[in-house]
Amino acid sequence: SSDGGESWTELTGNPGLPEGLKGRIGVTLSPARPERVWALIEAKDGGLYRSDDGGARWELVNDNPDLRQRPWYYMHIFADPKDAEAVWVLNLRMWKSTDGGKSVVQVPTPHGDNHDLWIDPANPRRMLNGNDGGACVSLDSGVTWSSIYNQPTAQFYHVTTDDQFPYRIYGAQQDNSTLSVPSYSDKGAIVAGDTYPVGGGESGYIAVRPDNPDIVFAGSYASRMTRYNHASANEVDITVWPEDPIGYGAGSLRYRFQWTFPIILSPHDPNVLYAAGNHVFRSTDGGQSWQELSPDLTRAEPETLKPSGGPITLDNVSTEYYGTIFALAESRVRQGVIWAGSDDGLIHVTRDNGQSWQNVTPPRSLLDEFALINIIECSPHDAGTAYVAATRYKLDDTKPYILKTGDYGQSWQLLSNGTNGIPADDFTRTVREDPARRGLLYAGTETGVYLSYDDGASWQPAQGNLPLTPIHDLTIHHDALIAATHGRSFWVIDDLAPLRSAAAPGEAPVQLYPLSTVWRIHGPHRFPTPQTVGYKVYLQAGGGSALGLVVTDADGEKQITLLDAGENPPHGAALTYRLGEPAPEEVKLTFSDAGGNEIRTFSSQDEEGPGKQLKTTPGVHRFVWDLRYPDATKLENTFLSAYWGGSTIGPVAPPGRYQVRLEAGGQSATQAFELREDPRIAASQADLEAQFELLLNIRDKLTAVHEAVDRSRKLRQQVGAWQARLEAEGQPELAEEAKKVAEWLLEAENELVESRSKGAADSFNYPPKVNSKLASLQSTVAYGDSRPPQQCADTYQQLSREADQGIANLSEVTQAEVGNLNRKIAAAGLPPIG
Repeated sequence: SSDGGESWTELTGNPGLPEGLKGRIGVTLSPARPERVWALIEAKDGGLYRSDDGGARWELVNDNPDLRQRPWYYMHIFADPKDAEAVWVLNLRMWKSTDGGKSVVQVPTPHGDNHDLWIDPANPRRMLNGNDGGACVSLDSGVTWSSIYNQPTAQFYHVTTDDQFPYRIYGAQQDNSTLSVPSYSDKGAIVAGDTYPVGGGESGYIAVRPDNPDIVFAGSYASRMTRYNHASANEVDITVWPEDPIGYGAGSLRYRFQWTFPIILSPHDPNVLYAAGNHVFRSTDGGQSWQELSPDLTRAEPETLKPSGGPITLDNVSTEYYGTIFALAESRVRQGVIWAGSDDGLIHVTRDNGQSWQNVTPPRSLLDEFALINIIECSPHDAGTAYVAATRYKLDDTKPYILKTGDYGQSWQLLSNGTNGIPADDFTRTVREDPARRGLLYAGTETGVYLSYDDGASWQPAQGNLPLTPIHDLTIHHDALIAATHGRSFWVIDDLAPLRSAAAPGEAPVQLYPLSTVWRIHGPHRFPTPQTVGYKVYLQAGGGSALGLVVTDADGEKQITLLDAGENPPHGAALTYRLGEPAPEEVKLTFSDAGGNEIRTFSSQDEEGPGKQLKTTPGVHRFVWDLRYPDATKLENTFLSAYWGGSTIGPVAPPGRYQVRLEAGGQSATQAFELREDPRIAASQADLEAQFELLLNIRDKLTAVHEAVDRSRKLRQQVGAWQARLEAEGQPELAEEAKKVAEWLLEAENELVESRSKGAADSFNYPPKVNSKLASLQSTVAYGDSRPPQQCADTYQQLSREADQGIANLSEVTQAEVGNLNRKIAAAGLPPIG
């Protein structure tokens, strides 16, 4: 077209091109020479064709078959904007020609499956490549590329978890490996070193033995399946029927397995493993042998089982097989109730452990034919209840399909009609029911997450800060909801208690939602603690959506950034509260122990510290208490020169029952919660309470020292002011007396605090005094969760005596010398020091 698309001229019949073209064609023209056009053509005599007269005549310049791999999937071609002889072809690999297409060389990229290329028209050396691993940049025309692993863009098909603590999350990544990632890392953030593959491949389901999380079953394409032992790093192929399917149509195989064929373990017996092709299979020996548990549970229509691809290039690589079981689930309530859903629209159920199967496909009035049964969710509350998420977008039907049965599939109800909360064009990929609250449903769609409090009668968005992205699967682990996104990696809501507590915000102007169990996890040692050297450790989003762990000092300098870091759940008690209209002037949170004894109170009106996190605006907010009791009193302009590290930080609360009270706008609300010890810690309750008691004693003694010194410093300031006044009023003898009193006070203070230390190295010249030693002992006692060694208690007793003696001496100097000075000042007819 030369008139903006108003009219068109066909070029495919022009001289030089193959006749009867029926294949795919990629086209590009040279901005450097607009009459030059390249066409990458799928045909019997296909290849790279070029025209130098705007398409009037064509020439085959390269018939290298590597340029035409999987034509339905690729056929991408791009011209250099300034060099008329340069052209790029993208498919599994990247190819470049600098002689008009006659010859090509391979250009390595960080990842295979190259689908897009942008070349800077002003500087062609600057390029952006989009591939199945992400996006990468070259500044030297493809000689070198940036990393693709700087963005959380993994595409996960499904998600599962194990039962260890902290639990781990598992999934298979498109065009990558399977992955196991922890939900929490002691390193302060979840980094690449915390993750590892677990066998299988890029597309499969994963199942982890609940009694031994080292044993993982994982699938891949071409029906491959493995058993992986993380303890030994041994991986065994346990494919159900290991006949190579490559090159064959689905109808010619004994069994048909989907790209993401189901693999599940029985929730009743970890020795029972299921897998599904077009039949359901069961193994009771870890995949060493398999039993065919069902007949073919698909339509198996011959027209759908022919070789894929064509009419020119077939694509029998097994990844597009049809007529397979796509969803499989066993009831968690009753053993032997197993559901199967196919990619061609059938649902079957067995209630006798596979001896007989019933076709319970919903009627066409609810779910039209050939729907893909994506997920079947067995209700955790009732054996006869199941939910189904299905899609028909491949048939140009993008409606959301969520269905429910309460009678083993004898009748069905459509829970998503396009008008009850989920948009009519946002098709659904997954649905899950909350195990703690019957009828609370979570749905994953092509754009995000929705929830229903009324068993699907109505839905509302639950997107929060989750990016708009396809949600291929959801799973619930105790109090956490985990989403497997297709393009934004794993995302977790780590506390479902607020969502479970009520159907919707109530009418009360103040609401404090229940808390999940709080875990007392000892913080990481990898980075200095903020109380030690003033460092801050936090996660930030930078450079687009990339997550980075940043370590910086208190002034924001000396930054260390680690990309690709996942965020840990918050340390401490994370509580959620809601404020109505009008906004209150102040919000207060008070934490107390089981006996009602106040521990800490935070206020939104605090000038600094955690209280500043408390929001007063209407809406739902979150606050995290770090589980610590109040700090020891700090002494301004004093460096804690403790060689072992030291701080004034308060002790962590021991395990037990606690409560929190929210006050705002004259209203209040209270919630109780339980603080549990990290299950990995062997310390007993008595051990932790002994540690807590010693830490409280150290804190209180350090407070006493600092408060005594602070009083003395303020008194010295007054004495110094009187010294200057006495000198000005012609009282040199009294002025000299005041100077001596200030020196005696400083000398007494220095028994408790080394005032000359201004930095860490100063302690080598000025030995730390009792306050620094107490602060150092605090760090020693709090270093891990355990009963303090006896020597810690003995050291405290010694330091406590030294502190008491120093405080008493300072008090004696204050009473005697300041009192004596006051009497002399009074005798001179002047008012005394306050």
